[in-house]
Amino acid sequence: MTDKFPKIALVGYGSMGRETERLALESGFEITDIFDIDSKIRIDKEYKFDVAIDFTSPETVIENIALYSKHGKNAVIGTTGWLNDFAKVKELIEQNSIGIVYGSNFSLGVQLFSRVVAEASRILDNIGGYDIMLHEMHHKRKKDSPSGTALSIAGIILENYKNKKEIYTESVHSQIEPGMLHVSSTRGGEIAGQHTVIIDSAADTIELTHRAKNRTGFAAGALEAAKWINGKSGLFNFNDIVNKILG
Repeated sequence: MTDKFPKIALVGYGSMGRETERLALESGFEITDIFDIDSKIRIDKEYKFDVAIDFTSPETVIENIALYSKHGKNAVIGTTGWLNDFAKVKELIEQNSIGIVYGSNFSLGVQLFSRVVAEASRILDNIGGYDIMLHEMHHKRKKDSPSGTALSIAGIILENYKNKKEIYTESVHSQIEPGMLHVSSTRGGEIAGQHTVIIDSAADTIELTHRAKNRTGFAAGALEAAKWINGKSGLFNFNDIVNKILG
């Protein structure tokens, strides 16, 4: 990891933005700007920040990336639900030679959890009699369902367990096809995030759970990503570069 701390802009000042601010100031980062719905980044103004950390919404993230591109600023995108516009984002980045790290979850604990799930899925592929499913829970304000993290974990299972061929995210009111990996969701309360992989047979049940106690882990990962992307260009998935970020 580099010792140089880039100047940070926070884009989106909800719960994640405020937690990132708290941790950034404790860690020695300088926050030059905070942008929110009532104070948006402008095209006709110069800014001193090096990297924007964006926890906004799928509806605004593409517009934000276009603005970062025009300003020549790098960014960490913690917003999910925008990957249908991936090609457009990649084009913007290449045209303007900026750097962006994106991810469904910046928690380093989730990165460890994903590796445990991958290994468990590989083991399942060598034995019979078990089925696997995934359930996630988040607070009542979360807009997307299932979570981006749940979909990423589901993708890991499909990569490593050949009996599952497709992800199914709708409610099931009848028998499910054996090749479907069911991903279910619950929204309510103030749950920061919980993902449980359930491995079940006639004899026993194994549950692998990652439970976020708060938003600190997400903020810490986003700040590490901001340090790593500073001065670089290109589009990077946090899952793919976390080992490089951690050195």
